[in-house]
Order: sequence, then structure tokens, then C-alpha cells
Amino acid sequence: MDNQKQPPSYSQTTNELFSDLETSSTGLSEPEAQRRLKKYGPNALAEKPPKSTLMMLKEQIIDPMILILLGAAAFSAILNEWVEASVIFFIVVVNSIIGIIQEKKAQSSLAALKTMSAPTATVMRGGIEKIIPASELVIGDLVILASGDMVPADLRLIQSANLKIAEASLTGESIASEKNAKAVLSVDCPLGDRKNMAYTSSIVTYGRGSGIVTKTGMDTEIGQIAGMLENDDASDTPLKRKLNTVGKVLTIIGLIICVLIFAIGAFYGRPLLPQFLVAISLAISIIPEGLPATATIIMALGVQRMAKQHALIKKLPAVETLGNATVICSDKTGTLTLNKMTVTHLANGDDFLNKKVLSVEKASKDSNSYKQLIYASSLCNDASFNLENPKEVIGDPTEGALLPLAQDLGYSALNLRKEYPRLSEYPFDSIRKRMTTVHEINNEYVAYTKGALDELLPLCDYIHTNNGTRKLTKADKDNILTLSHKMSDQALRVLGFASKNMLNLPQEGENIEQHLVFLGAVGMIDPARDEVKASIKMAREAGIKTIMITGDHKNTAVAIAKNLGIYTNGNTVISGTELNEMTDNELDQAVKSATVFARVSPNDKLRIIQSLKRNNEVVAMTGDGVNDSPALKAADIGVAMGIGGTDVAKDVSDMILLNDSFTTITAAIREGRKVYRNIQKVIQFLLVGNIAEITTLFVATIFNWDAPLLAVHILWVNLATASLPALALGVDPASKNIMKHKPVKTGTLFEKDLVWRVISQGIFVALMTLIAYWIGESFDNPIAGQTMAFCVLALSQMLRAFNQHSNTDPIWVRGNKINVWLIISFIVSAVLMGIILFTPNLQTLFHLTSLTSRQWLVVIILSLFSILQVEISKWIKKLIKARQKENKLQTTSD
Repeated sequence: MDNQKQPPSYSQTTNELFSDLETSSTGLSEPEAQRRLKKYGPNALAEKPPKSTLMMLKEQIIDPMILILLGAAAFSAILNEWVEASVIFFIVVVNSIIGIIQEKKAQSSLAALKTMSAPTATVMRGGIEKIIPASELVIGDLVILASGDMVPADLRLIQSANLKIAEASLTGESIASEKNAKAVLSVDCPLGDRKNMAYTSSIVTYGRGSGIVTKTGMDTEIGQIAGMLENDDASDTPLKRKLNTVGKVLTIIGLIICVLIFAIGAFYGRPLLPQFLVAISLAISIIPEGLPATATIIMALGVQRMAKQHALIKKLPAVETLGNATVICSDKTGTLTLNKMTVTHLANGDDFLNKKVLSVEKASKDSNSYKQLIYASSLCNDASFNLENPKEVIGDPTEGALLPLAQDLGYSALNLRKEYPRLSEYPFDSIRKRMTTVHEINNEYVAYTKGALDELLPLCDYIHTNNGTRKLTKADKDNILTLSHKMSDQALRVLGFASKNMLNLPQEGENIEQHLVFLGAVGMIDPARDEVKASIKMAREAGIKTIMITGDHKNTAVAIAKNLGIYTNGNTVISGTELNEMTDNELDQAVKSATVFARVSPNDKLRIIQSLKRNNEVVAMTGDGVNDSPALKAADIGVAMGIGGTDVAKDVSDMILLNDSFTTITAAIREGRKVYRNIQKVIQFLLVGNIAEITTLFVATIFNWDAPLLAVHILWVNLATASLPALALGVDPASKNIMKHKPVKTGTLFEKDLVWRVISQGIFVALMTLIAYWIGESFDNPIAGQTMAFCVLALSQMLRAFNQHSNTDPIWVRGNKINVWLIISFIVSAVLMGIILFTPNLQTLFHLTSLTSRQWLVVIILSLFSILQVEISKWIKKLIKARQKENKLQTTSD
């Protein structure tokens, strides 16, 4: 036996299967089962040895950004700046701890998958039925299935009696799949259409059956998903890639400039040690050692705010990543929909004759007209409410949907069953596609039949109306079929009902399913969540495309997608079969216009995510099932449902929606955009100061001036007057138009004119610093010049934080509220500056001197000029945009 070389078991006949797997209808013998178990191993998911904490720590330390920070700490220690060195080292420790905690959480995904395996299985061994641990199943075993069982391995069914299996966690289809053991399918049959197969972790909801084990452990469909999770290495988040890029670029540029400054100073014959210390201090200042910590704090605060809005963020960068999402790929079942079959429309005999179908809400206003329809749907029904949880339905989802319908129309299915108990029944089977039960009502025996309308209607000779029962004509039947087809076109599953009055209970074998009275029909669907439509619209306005990816049939998916606004004119729909025939290049083109992918497999979902990422999209993937987990892990951010989601989906995701509400995603997008913009503000704020420092010393070195700033001055400015305002900018209120901007798709945090703003503002601050030094030195006091330059650099940094709120609005225009933390940070920074400027001992330590009132006036004026320069730049930019808009309108009118 070599199962790997055989054709798919669903494309084989039973005899071919028995031959290939060397088994029979009585199962394997016990010795043969033990031999195979020893040869092929247990029916369990393989588990990669967990990574040790030491290995995780090693990976954290060799990260390029961490190495840069460690280098900065070493340089600080060389300069005896132990406070700076300690702060940087603390940042390294915190970042490493956070990274290790995140990785340990991710290791639980395979463990969660293992819990989905059935603990025991009923098998035939040597013709004897026995219960064994599911882990001992082997290929060729004959497994017996009954209602309520969890399928313990992948099975090719050889017997099925009214067998229905819920496969939503694997295929994403909300309706239980009807199985047919006699079917022989094509080799390319999609996963969700394999009627003769039962897959690991799916649940038997109705009937019974048996099947031969074809795959176990990691070879099963669930096992292949586990393999994808294990082999798909977690990629860096967009934010981490951007921060690393910023750090590397700044470090390289800064180090080159520092080497130049040192070399030029040496060329001029300046003392090498002071020159070396200045170069090293600049190297430390240009390395963004505070950026990772600031970004971490900003994201952590975002996480706290999101928790209050029912979103649990497992990984800090997920907040920012979702804010930059350009595409949201959403599973349909349980995410966009309720994952609960619900009757939404119905029609009795009069409704069909009047060519109308009513919503449940409209029908409830005249519920008495639907009495017979409710009796039939409640009594001819095997589903029931859970006594411990009355809102939960036990049984087939289709039958379960009929119980709330009775409540909506003022009836109680439980009371009806007590009053009119079942006396006889004809169970549902896949050949008849109907079910009949018999009850005694008003001293008369009544049979109620339900089933597929196409199969039920030919058995009906009469129709029930409010005026009594009359003959059912061919025209009546045509009207009923036309309306039912319209309901089907809306992706509604149509179920018909009929009755028959009898004088006596039916005898065994008597066919009572003829000459029936047609009562009406209901249309049911797994409905969209009420709040989702508005959320999708908000996402579209924010420039984010929503794509539905589902295992459901194409017509059902398209109907839901149209209703939610996901599918509009010009969009395309791709089925799993069509997707399998596409090359990666063809798929990369197709995803640009596709908004619905239907009847897809777990591997298809992964291909779609990978294709979108190849198109430079930032992809958020929502889902709740096991089938979603590979795609959730591969996406830039995976979003799992907290209530209805499986453990696997939750464990591999970056974010969990605690209320299963798609609306929470739009709130997360807003929060993510706020985090991204605030990180941008921090970068802009810090880099302007860095460029000002480097430019000041670079210009002074080229012209062979005395150093306007000392190493200790630069370190103090970075520590005391930059760190606190940077943190305050990290909690700046969001702009009121934040959801009107398009997502950022670039691979860097430097977008549009950010580079120009940083360079122009940095050079301007450097110019003000140099002027301050020149004025101070003109009094024949170099120390006064250095003190004035130091004060202008620090004060400009503190003041500029106030006009970083917006790059377009003036400084006096605020958002929704004032940033109190920015005011506090200014006060604290001012106090720290005052301590070293006015304390004699600290003045000496920092090589400073007391300034005159006239010198202080110069410092204040030059510092205020830095704010004025930014505001003038905003005004000019706004003026240019207004003129461009005016010219565009003029051109259009011409």
C-alpha cells in the first residue's frame, strides 16, 4: 500500500479504494492495524520543537536595530554619559522582552489545532465494532459515524444514510454538507463539493454513515493547514520594516557626516580628542535610539484605547499596520454574516397566488394567516433549543432556523410539540429530499411534509388559502416555481411545506406523501451582520478595498457581497476552480478587479493573500475558522473573531475582535492611522533636531570655526528637550479628516514632502543656532556664544513641538481637543533647562555661562523664528494648492 501514488480517493469507486488501501468492508485486522500504526505513526499533528527562550533572545539581539542601539549605548559609556547609556540599554531590554512574549504566544497555534482532533473513534477491526483512541487510527480503518460525532480522520465514505456534516471551520460554508457515499467525483473536484468525503474536525449533524480512513495526521486537510502554519515564517510588519529602514539610512548618513567632520577637523589641525568626542556625540544623536521606544509607547497606548473598543491587540505593530491597510480580505461566514441560518422571507398559499413574498417582519403583522405554515415548520422538525441556553439551537442549522421563525410570529415550537406529539415519521433522506411527521390535531391525523420545493410541489394537488383549500392548477404551480426561483437568485435557500389530513394513522410502508395540500415556503440565508454595510462603506471612503473570500457557492457569495456593497459594477468574481487554473502572474492581474472569491480552499486563500502582497497591498485578513488560519498568518495583519472564532484562528492572528463586530475594524483603522501619523510627527520632530545639530557643526567645521556646540550639549538636548515632547506628540489627537486620506502603501515613513520639511526646518534651526553663536562670540566670549547656540537649539526644539500637530493647519488650529501632555512636556523640559542654566556647578559641568537680558532676548527671538518659518511654509503651501485647484477648475470650465 502506497497511498501517496494513488488517485484521490473521492474519484475512486469503493472497490478501487478497497484494493488500493488493502482493506475491506469489515475493516482491518487488529495485527494489520498495529503494523500500520508502527509504520506510519499515530493519527496526530506533528509538532515542531518549541524555540527556547535563549534562542529567541539571541534572535532579538542580532536584530540590526538592536545592534545599532547597543552601539549607541557603548559610545555613550565611552563618553561617561551613563544616564544616556542606561536609557538605551533599558530600551533594548524592553524591546527584547516584548518580542519574546509575542513569539511565545505564536507557538500555541499548533497546540490549538491538536485540540480539534477527536479523542476517540468507533471502528470495525476484524468485523468487530470497538472504540479506540483517535490517535491509533490508520489508513484503511473502517470508521463508523453517528450524529454528533467529530470526524477523527479524513474518510472516503462507503455508506451514508441521510448523512450531513458541518464543515464550516474547514470550507467556510455555513450550511451542513449532504453526503453521498455512492458518488464518484472528478479529480479536480473542489474541497467543498466532495460529497463522498468526511474531513478531520468536521461535525456530523444528521444521519449516520461509515468510511475508510484515507489520510491521517499531517496528511489530512487539517494537517496540511498545520503544515502551512508551521512552514510560513512570520514576516516583519510594515512598521518594523519602515523603522528599520529609517534607522539604517539615518545611521549611515549620520556616520558619513561624522567621519567628514572628524576628518576636516583633523585637516585643520584641531585637537583630535575633542574633535573625536564631538563626532561620536553626533553619531549618537543621529542614531534614533529613542524612536523604537517612543513608537512602542505610542502603540501601547493605542492598544489600551482599542481594548476599550472591544479589540484585543496581540502584537503592538498591528495597530499601525491596520491603519495602513489598503485591502481587507474577509471571510464571509461568521465574519460578514452571523454564521446562523435565519429565515428572512416566507409566503403562504395566498402570497404565492398573489405573486408576492413577504419579509418575516411584514408577515408577523398578520401571523394568524401563517398558522399552518408555522405548525408544519415547528412539528416536522428535529431541531430543538438548548435547555441550558435557550438562544442556542441543537440540530441541523436549516431546521434550527425554523424555531425562531415560530417565535417571531407569536408561536412556541416547544408548546406545539407538547400539545401535538409526533405519532409517526418518515425521516429525511437524500433521495426523497423531504421529511414527514404525523400528529393528532383536533381529533384528526395530520401529516406535515417539508422538503426541497422542486421535489415537494409535484406531490401537491391542493393549495391552502385563507378561504379554504382548493385545487392546485398548473398556473398556480408555475407561479410558485417562478417566485421560488427569484428567492433562490437572492441566495435564499427555499424550503417548502405541505400537509395531508387522514382518518387513521398510516400503516408501515404506506406512502402518504401524495395528494398533498401546499401550505407555503420559507427562504433562509446566513444573513449579513447589521453593522457591516456601514463599516464597508467607511472603509471604501478611506481608500480601503474589501474582498470577500469564502468557501460558499458563487451565487450565495455574490448576493451577500452586493447587499453589503462589496461587489459593484466593474468588479469580478472568481471561483476556486478558476483560481486553480490561474498562474501566479494571471492571479496577480485578476486580484486587481476581483472583490469576491467563492468556493475556495485554505490554500487558495493563502495564494490570494500572497498575490495581493505581490501587488504591494497592505493586507488585513479577517476570519474565524481553521480554514482561515494560514491566510491570517500570512497577511500583514490577521484579525480573528473572539466569540465565534476557533482557537487556531485566534492564536495565529495579530488582533482579536472581542465582539465579533466588523465595525470594530473601522475603529481600529482610525486608531491605526492616528498611531502612524503620530509616529511620523515624532520622526519629523526628532530628525529636524538631528539635522540642525549636524548642520551646525558641519558648517562650523568647514569654515574652521570654534565648535558652536559641545558633545555634552548635543547629548543633553537629545535627552532633556527632545524625548518628552516626542512622547507627547505620540498621543496627539487625531485629525478630523484622518479617515479621508488614502492609505500609505510606500515602504518608508518618509512620504510626500516629509523629507523637504525635515531638511528645510533642520537647516533653518541650524542657521538660527549659528547666528546665536556668532552674536554671542562677537562679545569676545566664546562660552557665551556656545551658551546662546545651545539655548536656541534647545528652545527651538521645545517650541517646534507645538506646530507639529499639523503640516497644513496653523499652530492655533487644534483638533478635537488640546494635547495637555505637550504643554506638560514643555514645562518639564523648561525646568530641566533652567536647572543646568542657572545652577553654578551645573553651568561649569556643561561649559555654560550666565546670559544677559539682551542675550536672552536674542535667544527668544531666534527661537520664535523657527516657529514662524514653519507657519510661513504652511501658508505658502496652502496658497499654492488653492491656486492649483483654481487653475484646474478654470481648465475644466474652458
